[in-house]
This record gives sequence, structure tokens and C-alpha cells, in this order.
Amino acid sequence: MKRYVSIWFPNFSIDRLLRLYPHLQHTAFVTAAPEKGKMMVKAASEAARQKGVYAGMAVADCRALIPTLRLFEDEPQQTANLLHKIAEWCIRFTPSAATDGADGLMLDVSGCPHLWGGEQPYLQNICTKIRAAGYNIRAAMADTIGCAWAVARFSHTENIAPAMQLHALLPLPPAALRLETHTLQKLHKLGLHQIKNIVQIPAYSLKRRFGETLLSRIRQALGQEEEYIQPVQPEEPFQSRLPCLEPVRTATAIEMALKTLIEDICRQLHKKSRGLRKCVFKGYRIDGNIQQISISTGSASRNATHLLKLFEPRIATIEPALGIELFTLQAPITEELGSGQEALWAASSHNNIKEVAELLDRIANRAGSNAIKRYLPQQHYWPTRSIKMAASLNENPQTEWRTDLPRPVHLLPAPERIDVTVPLPDYPPMLFRYKGRLHKVIKADGPERIEQEWWLQNGLVRDYYCIEDEEGGRFWLFRSGHYGAGDPQWFVHGFFA
Repeated sequence: MKRYVSIWFPNFSIDRLLRLYPHLQHTAFVTAAPEKGKMMVKAASEAARQKGVYAGMAVADCRALIPTLRLFEDEPQQTANLLHKIAEWCIRFTPSAATDGADGLMLDVSGCPHLWGGEQPYLQNICTKIRAAGYNIRAAMADTIGCAWAVARFSHTENIAPAMQLHALLPLPPAALRLETHTLQKLHKLGLHQIKNIVQIPAYSLKRRFGETLLSRIRQALGQEEEYIQPVQPEEPFQSRLPCLEPVRTATAIEMALKTLIEDICRQLHKKSRGLRKCVFKGYRIDGNIQQISISTGSASRNATHLLKLFEPRIATIEPALGIELFTLQAPITEELGSGQEALWAASSHNNIKEVAELLDRIANRAGSNAIKRYLPQQHYWPTRSIKMAASLNENPQTEWRTDLPRPVHLLPAPERIDVTVPLPDYPPMLFRYKGRLHKVIKADGPERIEQEWWLQNGLVRDYYCIEDEEGGRFWLFRSGHYGAGDPQWFVHGFFA
């Protein structure tokens, strides 16, 4: 007997942002994207919906309702990637888990619920874990994909008993049959507002007026026509194993085993045109204990010599005790790395990106992965949005750095409030106090006015000044707002070399 579970995320993109920025829990915000020359809302938070903002509205109309509305760019690809990862996570409950559109999952749970003590505990376990991760969901279990999908979205019932899908579908609206918009409009005009009104009509009449799709959807929901899901296929990690004839107890033998495994896994990566970003080396002792060390690389690599050098400082931390009988090496994170790319590195002495990447890996291996960061410019004027952190050396900038105006080498993640003495409006400060210390200004350049992008966020304008104090310290200060419109505040936002 087939059983399916449909999981629906009613506001998935909003849930994703709330997990990234928990402080927005009670804030009115939306995600938006350009559409026919206007910024249109794609999803709205609960606080925004309570004030009349909903998906499909123009952002300009929303700001008339909520002047303080916060705006985020809609990122459908990021949302799709996250949904795929959640589907992979659901494989712990069933071997067949698939994404269902842009906001749902479909699980084939046939033969699985008894392992959790029955269908109700099984479904409850899935829902509890997903909700605990910060997602608002609705779920339903039924004999067919169509029935589970319909009940999850249009009913408050969670578990439909076997062979009861018709009874569950009858009071639901036609939209529960996953029909196209024009078909739903026709049904509405004819006064067919529930599925029970549709199934009473002879099949030949439905086919003549609405086409084969409507009949097919009804048969699928009732289990009279087969329907299948496309399960996600998690990428198998690259791994290699080396059992030992005798337990290994010396550092030299451990290093030899590690070298053998690295060479083997690099051959596997070469066949798939990939390079690893993370590598985990494990030693299984005869007393049951597992010794483990790992490394990470700044860019994809399958250079066995380089990888072994990254591991060498950590080999001494392995405690063999009575001996290690099995070694494994696993590359859980890999990236595309073609042979043409490696040939390009070797073709020119001027193109030393490979050597730079390996140097950064060695530094990060000793100082920590957070000790090295690379930033790229973004197409934004607002300082905190004008840069982004690069994922690797292979990532290329989308725009050029602005070289016509000075920018600090150290930009604070959030501006810090200061007290200033200003001779006249629109003049730079004569004195300012920062962290309890008074600074006397001897040189100043500015102002440079920077406004927020109106399609992302509204706020006060900022007038930035490059300031040098009597000790040679150089600061990037700004005034938020105008003197004629209240009492503006001053902040320090960065430091020059």
C-alpha cells in the first residue's frame, strides 16, 4: 500500500530570512523583485500582512501603508537550494524525498511509519523537527500524491486513512486538484466551488468542456492513475579506506597511510573533474575510539602534496593508544575543477593563483579559517552593501571598485555614535569624542553624500567626511540627516591606513 506525505511551506522565503535575521521576527518586511518596470512584492512577513501588505502588491503601494517597511531582494535560487537541502535532510525518514514546486516537499513513506510507532507519531516527528528549525509548515499523509498535496494546503486534517481519499477531497475547492488558472476560472464561473460538485458530472462532459487534464488530476488524486515523484539524489562524498594488517602506533606509519589515502582520493577527484574544499581523516582504534583530524582549502584542490602539507601539523594530535586498525579519508565538500583550469595555472608564470591559494591554505591551517578574508565590490552605493565576502579565489567581481573617492581599509560592520563640535552646518567637525577619547581635527575632506537605494530601503541621507586628527589618525565620519530637519547625529564608520 502506497502512502505519501506532503509538506507545504506557506511562507518559505520569509522563514528563510527569519532564520538568517532573527531580530526581524516582529518587523514588517517583504521580499521583492522587479517586474514590468516596478518592484513587486513576492512574500510578506506576518507583521506586514497584518497591516494589509500581501504578495503581488507594488512596493510603492506598500510603503504608503507602512512607511517603515523593510525591503529584501527576492532570491529564488537561494530558496530553491535551501528547499533541496531540506529534502535531502528528510532522507532520514524515507529513502524517497522530493521537492514539490517552490514551496513544498513530497515524501514516499510507504513502509516507513511503523519504525516510528505508527503513522501519527511518524508524521508528528517530521513536523516537530522541521518546525523546531524555524519553518512554518502544514503537512498531510494520504494514499496518493494528489490527495496529500490537496489536504496539506486546503484542509486542517493531517492523516487521511487508507482508501479514504475521495471522502477527504469532496469538500475541498477545485484548486486542490492542482489545475491551471484558466481551468479554475471556468469552474468558478459555472458555480463549481467544491470538488464534490465536479465529480458528479459525467466524465465525457468534463473532458469536452475542460480537457483531459482535469480528468487526469481527479484520477491521480483518487489513486486511479499512477503518479510518481523524482527523489533527490544526495551527492555521494568521495572517500577512501585503508585497513591495516597490524595495528598502527607510530606517527610515521600514520603519515604513510594518510599519504596513500590522499593519492587515492585525488585520483577519484581527477576522474570526476573535481577538487576538494574539505577533507576529514579518521583513524579507528582497536579499543573502539575514533581519532579525527580535518582540513579546509580556500579553493578546490586535488594537489596531493599540498593536501598532505596541510595535514602534517595535525598528525601529532592523533593518539594511536593500543593501535589503529582502519584509516578512512573523506571529502564531504567538493567543487568543479577541470583539467583545463589546471593547465592554465601551469602555462604561465605570471598566473600564480594556484600558488596563492595554497599559501592561503597553509596560513589558514595555522591561524584559523577566520583569519583570512577576501572582499569583492557589489553594485550598491550604501557602504555596508557595497562589498561582499568572496567564497573563493575563483569568484570574480560583478563590478569594479570605486577608485575616484577614498574608502577606508577598515569598515566597521555597524557605525558607532560619536559626539562632535561643528562650527557651521555642512562643515566637518572641529572636535569629536570617540570611545571616551577627544580628537582634535586638523585636516578634513568632504562632504560626500551617500543615499540609500530607494528600492531597497528608505532612510536619512549621510554626508561622509575624511578626517585626520592631531596624532595622524584618519577616520571616516558621517552626519546622518540635515541640521534643518531636526538634530542630526554623527557616527564613525571606518578607519584609513
